[in-house]
Amino acid sequence: MQSTLILGIGNNLLTDEGVGVHVVRYLEAHHPDTPGVTYFDGGTLSFTLAEPIAEHDNLIVVDAARIDEAPGTIRCFEGADMDRYLTGNRASVHEVGLMDLFDIARLSGTFPDCRALIGVQPASLDWGEFPSPEVAPSIARVAQMALALAARWRQ
Repeated sequence: MQSTLILGIGNNLLTDEGVGVHVVRYLEAHHPDTPGVTYFDGGTLSFTLAEPIAEHDNLIVVDAARIDEAPGTIRCFEGADMDRYLTGNRASVHEVGLMDLFDIARLSGTFPDCRALIGVQPASLDWGEFPSPEVAPSIARVAQMALALAARWRQ
């Protein structure tokens, strides 16, 4: 069975910047036993994430993303579309960028063929432990989108 890592990244002390972490927490609470799927709070990224990525066949990353849409808008970038999006958005508040982790995966032969970034347009990046009212409703929708994607890849 194909294994999928759903990696939520972001700083959950900066309102909408933490949307990926909030999605992972939602999945852990509402879908704790999804076969073949692992949920992981990646925080603000680090090189230590290379190992969990390498241990799975597929990767879904959930993060706040500048997609020039209304706050709370969800966009899924899959495969090469994800790579193109990340190449154009190397600037990150995170210690290590996703492209850096992908470089490690490529060099180690563990780069996932099935990969996606589910991005949510933030409304606020101010101090706060909870998502903004514009972004909060997207958490359940992103969770369902991630689970549907993992299920499609298992087939």
